[in-house]
Amino acid sequence: MAPGSYAARVAGPPPSRIFVPDLLRGQVCVVSGAGTGIGRATALELASLGATVVGCGRRPEPLEGMVAEVSGRGGKAEFEPMDIRDDEAVERLMDGVVERHGRIDLLVNNAGGQFLSPAEAISPKGFRTVIELNVQGTWQMTHAAATKAFIPQKQGKVVSITVSPHMGFPGMVHTGAARAAVENMMRTLSVEWARFGVRTVAVAVGQFDTETLRTKYPQEVVENVAGTVPLGRLGSEEEMAWLIAYLASPAGDFYSGCVITIDGARDNWFGEWPPGGAADEGGEPLAEERRERD
Repeated sequence: MAPGSYAARVAGPPPSRIFVPDLLRGQVCVVSGAGTGIGRATALELASLGATVVGCGRRPEPLEGMVAEVSGRGGKAEFEPMDIRDDEAVERLMDGVVERHGRIDLLVNNAGGQFLSPAEAISPKGFRTVIELNVQGTWQMTHAAATKAFIPQKQGKVVSITVSPHMGFPGMVHTGAARAAVENMMRTLSVEWARFGVRTVAVAVGQFDTETLRTKYPQEVVENVAGTVPLGRLGSEEEMAWLIAYLASPAGDFYSGCVITIDGARDNWFGEWPPGGAADEGGEPLAEERRERD
């Protein structure tokens, strides 16, 4: 096992709330950014279905917590602290997984980052950092998993997390540009690597109730963001984990080259319907009064 890594292996995980037991038994799943938020929830769900999860991230402490929770639930997990922007570290990670487990079945590109800022205030360094993390890092993880495992074994799946909305991302032009690039990357690789049995999918995430949202962004944003979602609420980390588990299962075998948006219809409308000032006293949307023709 690689230096600095930690493993926990106990049999008999509790059943998933959604899926049949042992749905992913025998699969080896690599999840980046697995220590917190959506990455952590995904690691827990995959492990509960029988998969061996290998989590990575920059900070060891959250990853240790994830592995401990998986162990406490009776699942199998490992972690390795590393930065997905470091190409040598990525190569070592994938080599180690293949050496220990003989294969990789699923790569979840969840690690990423951005910061809320008007476009004119973003420095060249700030823009470059977001692109390197979200685009270059995703590429390096995907390329290494493919060349070291998926292509030789003629099978594998990549799920890359991107963002909704797709109609522009005011306040986060850097990550909007980066995630659009990742979506195109997944579409392109789905064609090039289909001959190797590799499936690549992008999942565009809307507004989710995560610790990052609650603690990192201005309180005004946190308090009002649910009002920008037509369903009137934020998504849960568990809902995202269920989608990724579905894609990892045989039910996801014909998904490739697509972008799946999970955002409570946020991609289609900024805010609740009907909007303020366009509803009658009963809350129904106003409509044009039509006169009957003579």
